[in-house]
Amino acid sequence: MNPVTLAAAGLDTGDTAWLLAATALVLLMTPGLALFYGGMVRTKSVLNMLMMSFVSIALVTVVWLVAGYSLVFGDDGFAGLIGNLHHAGMAGIGPGTLTGSVPTLLFTTFQLTFAIITAALISGAIADRMKFAAWLVFVPVWTLLVYVPVAHWVWGPGGWIAHSLGALDFAGGLVVEITCGASGLALALVLGPRIGFKKDAMRPHNLPMVMLGAGLLWFGWLGFNGGSALGANGLAAASLLNTLVAGSTGLLGWLFVEQKRDGHPTTFGAASGAVAGLVAITPACGTVSILGGAVVGLAAGTVCSYAVAWKFRFDYDDSLDVVGVHFIGGVVGTLLIGLFATATMTGGTEGLLYSGGPGQLARQAVAVVAVAAYTFLVTYGIGKAIDKLMGVRASAEEELTGLDQTVHAESAYDHGVLGHAASQTPAHQ
Repeated sequence: MNPVTLAAAGLDTGDTAWLLAATALVLLMTPGLALFYGGMVRTKSVLNMLMMSFVSIALVTVVWLVAGYSLVFGDDGFAGLIGNLHHAGMAGIGPGTLTGSVPTLLFTTFQLTFAIITAALISGAIADRMKFAAWLVFVPVWTLLVYVPVAHWVWGPGGWIAHSLGALDFAGGLVVEITCGASGLALALVLGPRIGFKKDAMRPHNLPMVMLGAGLLWFGWLGFNGGSALGANGLAAASLLNTLVAGSTGLLGWLFVEQKRDGHPTTFGAASGAVAGLVAITPACGTVSILGGAVVGLAAGTVCSYAVAWKFRFDYDDSLDVVGVHFIGGVVGTLLIGLFATATMTGGTEGLLYSGGPGQLARQAVAVVAVAAYTFLVTYGIGKAIDKLMGVRASAEEELTGLDQTVHAESAYDHGVLGHAASQTPAHQ
């Protein structure tokens, strides 16, 4: 996804049309995520969950256009760590400016949709208990201090992970999945567990909503990964098919574990397994064969189905399994590039199982550790700073009553009206 690797060329209308469609698909993922998360929480916090995703669209858009894009994709400003501010406020970029064969304004928007959903994903780890005002402060600060530097390291001109280390991340295993997972863990530790964690049942309140959200995520993921080829070409087609295959094997792997462990394959497991497979194939979709994609998805679905239970063992309240699915899935997919990368997809780099030696696997591991450590430490610092400034945790009364009523003065389901209407219906029609 690094525009520097694209040959300078004139505008290609086919590439542009595909990236326009892919951008719309990726933007749809954030409302899809809102439904996915909204269905997973209890009825008293549905709207708050939806709002945390939707407001991320607005907040990240402003930050990205003011400074984010320039700091990620501007010329390297310091030792591969950050770009410059020459394009702050989108200065110097107009309708005729190209990145490769597509308008730079379109490339900017496509990249913006990635930043949006990464921030929104973090909200799943702290569901039910974070002050909405604190979230409004956290998102823009986090975007500038965490997402922007990591994206530059991996995709920016001169970024050290891509250009000095040589690690591969086609569509965001490091930039999106590992950052949101490590950040979710850090913020969950700052906030502490929900009231009743490990004692009260906290089941998803609306599984059809969860399945709908997962379906929209899967649909959008085709643009997320396929669009990262930045062209209407064979690489886009291969990435798109890898995405479909890995989501499928992830779903099957999770259901297999559920059936063997619990005796019941569940709809919640199907949705979670598909997402786990999609997470893992994100960094690898443009580097592995179709067989490799199937293995990546299966590995993620299996491993993540166990990883989601770690929060009970290690006593951290990752409410909606951002760590167990996105962090672990991102690690699985990023590391497996070192085993399954094939020259047919990468144009040169090969993994250990394709006679490439252990070097690429080592580079992938270094990138995982570096991104996870930086992200966790900075996010933890941001959370602590906001806590000192204004407090990050909702009050016990607000949490017990539900953030929908106490923060937004609304409810997702007006049971009183429904009950009244039912009481007025004649018993026999």
